[in-house]
Amino acid sequence: MSDIVILSGSPAIPSRTDISLKHIQSLVEKEGFTTAYFSITDFSADDLFQGRYNSEDILKLSEKISGARGIIIGSPVYKASYTGVLKALIDLLPEGAFKGKPVLPIMIGGSNRHLLAIDYALKPLISILKGEPLQGIYFVDKEIDKQDPESPIKDMNLVDRVQSQVQEFVEAIQIRNI
Repeated sequence: MSDIVILSGSPAIPSRTDISLKHIQSLVEKEGFTTAYFSITDFSADDLFQGRYNSEDILKLSEKISGARGIIIGSPVYKASYTGVLKALIDLLPEGAFKGKPVLPIMIGGSNRHLLAIDYALKPLISILKGEPLQGIYFVDKEIDKQDPESPIKDMNLVDRVQSQVQEFVEAIQIRNI
């Protein structure tokens, strides 16, 4: 069983979303947590399109989420929201799938104009699944260096913000498991 499930809603390979999430994954693993990483590209388009909530892959994801202590969910911003294919996947999860779990939302957009997509799109989705959304992190595309996936964030203020959010996430998990 993994302590933390990471879910990427980016259909692009490679993507800045995946690079950012994998960087955050390395930070939480340094804190001693185990992780399981899922991308929407891991799931059959037929399962998503036809709503096969009982497919083997969807059931495996549901089981991992059920046993997790926390969730990290990330998506690029498409039309001021998360990706439609991420929504298709989320729709196949059981009601209350994130119940009582801290959830760290991550979004990546082309400019700061989409900064509120976390608050107005992703956090309500997390809440519908009964998760407990943290503040989250919004990245602008150009802040993620795709050429250096081991250290993709160069701006020190952003490095500090990411570390602060990871620490808040870790503390939220620890508080719930005292």
